[in-house]
Amino acid sequence: MLTDRYELPISTVSAAARDAYIEGCAAKLTMYPHALAAFDRAIAADPGFALAHAAKAHLLAERGDAAGGRAAMAAAAALTAGLSEREASHVAFFGRLVGGDAEAALAALPVHLDAWPRDAMVLATAAFTNGLIGSSGRAGQKRMLLALLERLAPSYGEDDWWFAAHHGMALSENGQRAAARPKIDRALAQNPANPWAAHARAHLCYEEGEAEAACAFLAAWLPGYPRDGALYSHLSWHLALAHLDAGDAAAALRRFRDAVALEVHSGPPRGRLNDGVSFLWRWELAGQPRDAAAWRRMHEFATRAFPEAGTAFSDLHIALAEAVAGNEAGLAERTRQAEDLARQGRYPSGPCLPAASRGFAAFERRDFPAAIAALEPIVGELERLGGSRAQLDLVEFTLLKAYLGAGRADAARQMLSRRGRGSPHPPVAGLAAA
Repeated sequence: MLTDRYELPISTVSAAARDAYIEGCAAKLTMYPHALAAFDRAIAADPGFALAHAAKAHLLAERGDAAGGRAAMAAAAALTAGLSEREASHVAFFGRLVGGDAEAALAALPVHLDAWPRDAMVLATAAFTNGLIGSSGRAGQKRMLLALLERLAPSYGEDDWWFAAHHGMALSENGQRAAARPKIDRALAQNPANPWAAHARAHLCYEEGEAEAACAFLAAWLPGYPRDGALYSHLSWHLALAHLDAGDAAAALRRFRDAVALEVHSGPPRGRLNDGVSFLWRWELAGQPRDAAAWRRMHEFATRAFPEAGTAFSDLHIALAEAVAGNEAGLAERTRQAEDLARQGRYPSGPCLPAASRGFAAFERRDFPAAIAALEPIVGELERLGGSRAQLDLVEFTLLKAYLGAGRADAARQMLSRRGRGSPHPPVAGLAAA
């Protein structure tokens, strides 16, 4: 029987379909741009190849093509007769995910991986910071992800550069930077073209306050990665932030305009939203002037692409865009939707998003005491919103700036002393003087 890259049997008798599927999986796992074409070739070679249809379905859903994802998933579900137990479970897992039932998929994830730990396509949905676990809204989700990867590590061994990059990233996100560095370095040495390893290195530099090192590494690494690769713009966001941290605002703005701004971003819709809003806000917190036109475009995109509350991390950025736009009614409605979903048990991040929304709105009104009152209680729970620690600094830096605006430099100093990570001089205007 034919097998995939991880020696798992797959139900196709076509070597061409198998080869195209392996190529597509490799591209999908590493965020290279030709995955969809490879899955289409696999399906053309064997129209009854259920796993290729399921992989295509999830890829389309990730890209924001919900209808295409559902159609491809229906094709996969119709082909499950006669599949092995592993493949049937694999297709059922992606059926839950593409169908929008993240809670059911999250519940099925450990069961499937306990039985088939080397099913990397299933693991990949949770292995990164904003994956299935990271977006679950649960307290302690970063520890949950690390625990999963630690349990699976023996099944992947020391030579799997894809797994090592995610393992190193999870260690870094849990504050275990000394343990993270050798895994990330090994992943890069084994496959220098792996964007997940580059991503983990960028995060480690951020966590250790090494802005110049991040600039040097990313500036050298990015030219070798396709501009239409799904992580190109997000890694460019990291480079723009590193320039901002290093005090080179002009370089930060050039990188933003070249690869991160809404009209040039290479990632999926949520990536375009999150990276764009985050940079524009952090640019202002660093003391730079507001780009009103860019904010208008971002607000129009956010409200058109995501008309209703759904995912806390994206809703966080939409709330910020609403606050900057002065759309109090829109902000109140999205907050109400999140609260309604939370009461139904469908928005597990709880009060974090409503509190952040109130904090952003108060900050934009220059009501710094109200912003502090909203943001202070959730600082210890920010991981429930999803996103990396670097991304969630969007909220922490807003609180730092609010302390300064309220004349509470002592509170800002205390908050900085408790962070224990990142630059000792975050790019927040007025902080150094305080």
